[in-house]
Amino acid sequence: MRHRVSGRRLGRGPSHQKAMFRSLASSMIIHEHLETTDARAKELRGVVDRLVTLGKKGTLHARRQAFKYLNNHQLVQKLFDEIAPRFSERQGGYTRLIKSRIRFVDQAPMTFVRFSSEEMKSSEAKEDPIETVAAATVEAQVKAGVEEELETAQAETEAEVETAEADEVAVATEADETAEVEAATPVEDSESEEKAEK
Repeated sequence: MRHRVSGRRLGRGPSHQKAMFRSLASSMIIHEHLETTDARAKELRGVVDRLVTLGKKGTLHARRQAFKYLNNHQLVQKLFDEIAPRFSERQGGYTRLIKSRIRFVDQAPMTFVRFSSEEMKSSEAKEDPIETVAAATVEAQVKAGVEEELETAQAETEAEVETAEADEVAVATEADETAEVEAATPVEDSESEEKAEK
């Protein structure tokens, strides 16, 4: 029984699990996003958030603690100099999880983990919200897409009808012209035959 035992074991021993999360956290700092299984992503979020909190402290002791976990000076420098300053006004929730797909091989649910791009807005920004023109729900987006498709289909049919009418008019004028030419040519032939007989 696992009473009062927090966290997921993920089918690994403690040392393997620590190495795995160290590797995932390093990749997260290098690339600033990654895709992993849903359970790993949920556990990784806590690890990365603690590292960003150390980066926000910015003290020598915090750097040493981060180095103890990451074991790489370049990663610690990037964490403290580039990533942590983005979240100076944010009190937590530095990462974001987005469910992506089901892995074909073992049907495991996959999730994208990335740093949250929305930094805390100042009070001035909250007073003047930026208006976004976007559909509020999925149903509205689907409805807008269907309406656009119907409008394009109607425009195409109207264009086809206009071209068909233009083709009919052109064929009718060509038929009239050929009839006039045919009507004029027999008279000339009969006149030439009469002259030949004389």
